[in-house]
Amino acid sequence: MALTGRTALLAALGSLPVGILAPSWTGMLAVNAPLSLAILCDYALAAPVRTLRFTRSGDTSVRLGDAAEVQLTVTNSSRRRLRAQLRDAWPPSSWPAGTEQGSSRHTLTVPPGEQRRLATVLRPTRRGDRQAERITVRSFGPLGLAARQGHHRVPWTVRVLPPFTSRKHLPSRLARLRELDGRTSVLTRGEGTEFDSLRAYVPGDDTRSIDWRATARQSAVAVRTWRPERDRHILIVLDTGRTSAGRVGDVPRLDAAMDATLLLTALATRAGDRVDLLAYDRRVRARVQGRTAAGDVLATLVNTLASLEPELVETDARGLSTAALSDAPRGSLIVLLTTLEAAPIEEGLLPLLPQLTRRHTVLLAAVSDPRITEMAKGRGTVDAVYDAAAGIQAQAERRSTAEKLQRHGVVVVDATPDSLAPALADAYLALKAAGRL
Repeated sequence: MALTGRTALLAALGSLPVGILAPSWTGMLAVNAPLSLAILCDYALAAPVRTLRFTRSGDTSVRLGDAAEVQLTVTNSSRRRLRAQLRDAWPPSSWPAGTEQGSSRHTLTVPPGEQRRLATVLRPTRRGDRQAERITVRSFGPLGLAARQGHHRVPWTVRVLPPFTSRKHLPSRLARLRELDGRTSVLTRGEGTEFDSLRAYVPGDDTRSIDWRATARQSAVAVRTWRPERDRHILIVLDTGRTSAGRVGDVPRLDAAMDATLLLTALATRAGDRVDLLAYDRRVRARVQGRTAAGDVLATLVNTLASLEPELVETDARGLSTAALSDAPRGSLIVLLTTLEAAPIEEGLLPLLPQLTRRHTVLLAAVSDPRITEMAKGRGTVDAVYDAAAGIQAQAERRSTAEKLQRHGVVVVDATPDSLAPALADAYLALKAAGRL
């Protein structure tokens, strides 16, 4: 039995000796039998908690930063009116700090044999699956002097998806893609191009584009035109090792890489290319293969990335390279979303690059810290000068590592979290324009 605040108030006013709050109910009855009898009757008339039935409905997924609503239907199958306070508990990261109480606590009254629906609004602060915890119900008697309390578990999962904040850049990149398709007739043949059409020769055209067989069949000189080849294969490799767990500002490196992955996938599938995903550190953490429809692959990627978390282990570069080579057919674009720190690149990835670049076009994208740029500009105090020296040294090391990668034929994108996604999309379009994809 639970004594309510009203009972404590009566004790404070003198109507009930303080002895009633003691755990011994025998002593309480002896002190004030009439009020004690009222409390017992109130407790007896409170609706039972065990017989309540609960069902859930509502959202099963939500983008990070948006709100999800989960309905809880309470059915009172007893013969007594339910007057209750209810807490629908979820993990702490289901709300911003300090906002849980107003969202998960409810007061309700349910007549016998009826039901009521409650709505719990979640505003998750982290990606991943949020699972409902227990429901705590406190059922009061008609006088509000005593209450029954119990717990129920009603499973429900809300998957918190990546926010895909970079989708605002998609319209401008699609416009550039359409522009690229529109001017392909002036492009020369490249590794990633295919035959488009024949047209009449005009002064200034490259004579190597003349189709002599077609010219012989007609009176005018004909030239071939080319366009970027469609249905190319793109393998996006997410490094989920320890370096991806580092935070740049308020954003984990892995989350910035996911955002860039989603923008590139949305753009590449619109261009008619096939996109696969491989997440790896010392083993395969996630894999998406064989999807060709634009809507299917993007939805599958979003759902797969939602529960992906970094692992605090050193990435096995040899295993990553082997997995990428086995997943990507020859002539693919392999996009490595990893670190640009000197040690992991020089000791792990650099010796393995010839295997990758011999068969594929390789693009490496990394998240840079804008704080280092700020440090490099600092002057005025001794501490600022030391910070500037450290920042300049860090920048020089990243440039040196990028140059080593470029000498192996790797395209390098080094950008801050906010600009990584559009920069990666621009690099993809540049490869398309150059006929390398």
